[in-house]
Amino acid sequence: MESCEIIEYSNVFLSCFSDGAHKYTPMIREHGLVYILSGKLEINEGGKTTYLYRGECAFVRKDNRISMNKMPQKNEQYKSIWLTFTRPFLREFYQTLNKSQLPTDAKRQKISLQKLTADRPDIHSLFLSMTPYFDSPIAPTPELIRLKMTEGVYCLLNTDKDFYTALFDFSEPWKIDILDYLNNNYMYDLTIAEIASFTGRSLATFKRDFKKISPLSPEKWLIQKRLEKAKQQLETGKVKVSEIYRTVGFKNLSHFSTVFKETYGYAPSKV
Repeated sequence: MESCEIIEYSNVFLSCFSDGAHKYTPMIREHGLVYILSGKLEINEGGKTTYLYRGECAFVRKDNRISMNKMPQKNEQYKSIWLTFTRPFLREFYQTLNKSQLPTDAKRQKISLQKLTADRPDIHSLFLSMTPYFDSPIAPTPELIRLKMTEGVYCLLNTDKDFYTALFDFSEPWKIDILDYLNNNYMYDLTIAEIASFTGRSLATFKRDFKKISPLSPEKWLIQKRLEKAKQQLETGKVKVSEIYRTVGFKNLSHFSTVFKETYGYAPSKV
């Protein structure tokens, strides 16, 4: 697959891929908007699949892992623009709002992806105004990038009042169930600090909460989970040891084989 280099200007990213599809599973670390210039984007999150086509846009919540498949369409290469909103920027933006006019009945949403209405002139204008910079040696100024981020926030606030709680929830992080998160993400290379953040906790709070659900440390729990999954899949006879260790989250075959034998008393090749 031939791919174009991803172009980044501060918190704005352009990605494009010309031949074939490009699939990857990133951890979304900041709230953001993704807009499709051409091609198709397939997003899988929480067992749900969403498709975005030319001119369509979606909000992606931070601290979530989603699977994305970028695909060309009708001889057009895939192109998209991501606009991300950092926590410091959102804090500063929040300070400019008239607090007496904030909606009091806004609800905290738990969805990690929300597709926005396609016929939005404000959204089209926001993203199409960025495209000239990706074909120019002149980079947009920090002031212009900040203006685009501000436009993006207003696009969301004008979409649904519940975005007030999604974007400006600073006082108390939105906690999600630790075991649910780990059972869905045990195979990824994440530090305990990252896992704590992605579940809406400080590292200290995460460790304290984890003690309530397991006598093991988080590190040992992850190893045990990975071994259990590897053993289950090896018992089906459909996978090889050389294939399974990466799938469940081990970095190298030697370490996987060692801890597997220490745990079960026999090598994974004997399953």
